[in-house]
Amino acid sequence: MIIMKIAIIGLGYVGLPLGLRFAESDVSVLGLDVDQSKVDAINAGETYIRHIEADTIAAARDTGLLEASTDFSRVAEVDAVLICVPTPLNKYREPDISYVLKSGEAIAPYLAQQGAQSSSSEFESETSHSNTAEGGQLEQSRPKLVVLESTTYPGTTDTDLRAVLEAGSGLKAGVDFHLAFSPEREDPGRKDHSVKTIPKVMGGYTDACLERCVDLYSMALDAVHPVSSCRVAEATKLTENIFRSVNIALVNELKMVFHKMDIDVWDVVNAAATKPFGYMPFYPGPGLGGHCIPIDPFYLTWKAREFDQHTKFIELAGEVNTSMPDYVVARVAEALNEDAKSIKGSKILLLGMAYKPNVDDDRESPSYVLTEKLEAKGAQVSYNDPYVPEIRPTREHPHLAGRKSVEITDDYDCILLATHHNEYKAFDFSGFKCPVVDTRNAVSKRPAKYYRA
Repeated sequence: MIIMKIAIIGLGYVGLPLGLRFAESDVSVLGLDVDQSKVDAINAGETYIRHIEADTIAAARDTGLLEASTDFSRVAEVDAVLICVPTPLNKYREPDISYVLKSGEAIAPYLAQQGAQSSSSEFESETSHSNTAEGGQLEQSRPKLVVLESTTYPGTTDTDLRAVLEAGSGLKAGVDFHLAFSPEREDPGRKDHSVKTIPKVMGGYTDACLERCVDLYSMALDAVHPVSSCRVAEATKLTENIFRSVNIALVNELKMVFHKMDIDVWDVVNAAATKPFGYMPFYPGPGLGGHCIPIDPFYLTWKAREFDQHTKFIELAGEVNTSMPDYVVARVAEALNEDAKSIKGSKILLLGMAYKPNVDDDRESPSYVLTEKLEAKGAQVSYNDPYVPEIRPTREHPHLAGRKSVEITDDYDCILLATHHNEYKAFDFSGFKCPVVDTRNAVSKRPAKYYRA
């Protein structure tokens, strides 16, 4: 018997794993997305995210607990809506919450309509003498719950999204529908933690909203951590990612300083990590990637200006991290110079388009910036990535779409390693005559011309 049905808006790296987890917990899931190809894939039991098995999707579909659609009017069928859409920056590096607001506009007209648990006569008979059923069954008369999971600045949920939902529905948040924020903590491809095991922070617009949110996520997750408000939950996610951003900036700066001193920064970090307290290792790289770390700090810096606060430390970290591709390009130029070559006219093979190892997630990958900067200086850039066989269309780099991964050979003037896939760690470069520039300390079988960046 299905007595609970949820909709998840956005079926990407956050929404799809979340939907699968709820389906595994016997909650009926309706996935909503504007991308017809994703909808078709889910309904066919196929995957479009490499680290998520097609068998997992097919199993959820076959039980009848997972389906996908582009029809947002079907929100009328559900008891809760979870919004998992992108929150990028615009060309001025300011927050763009348009996907969140458009999602709110799309679902608002259907918030007044009762979902699955209220329309189940079997459920009604079980709960006719009780306000709350046992085993995760919620009150039949409860209004719909809307939860925003997308990372954003404090105030988005209880101000911006609430206004859109109320205007489009004629209802009042906290009275006619419940509203909450619970930030996603997805880390694509990670093996030691999953949607089920990562503690879930959540804050509600009212105490009743929070209670409803806790009830929902407790059905599928091992641990929930309620906080006092939506804004606390929003600030929590920003704090987590700003912590990473500033520490990565620190170690990136140390990398550049230690290089001039002929000191191996990776040896330093690994040695410092032996201290059992007061230190946490972070590692340098060619720039930040992913949909969180390169973007989220700027959501807070933008919002802080509204309160006449200037986040100098956060912005400085952003400057350091943003400058890393330029540092890497300079190191490539140095490596080529040692062979009496310049970047202009050189053939360069870039290893890794994904932003992190062993996944196909290329969102905000520094490899795109590296490619553009090298080509702007006249290089001919090809790439290899076993996880990204072809570059997909993106809003930021449309001219790179359609390029395909090529074989790793020695027929280049320089090889630049940007992502530390396991395949590259195991690859034997020792016989290569061209220089290899390694931004990740990943190459173990090194050629004579080996450089770090």
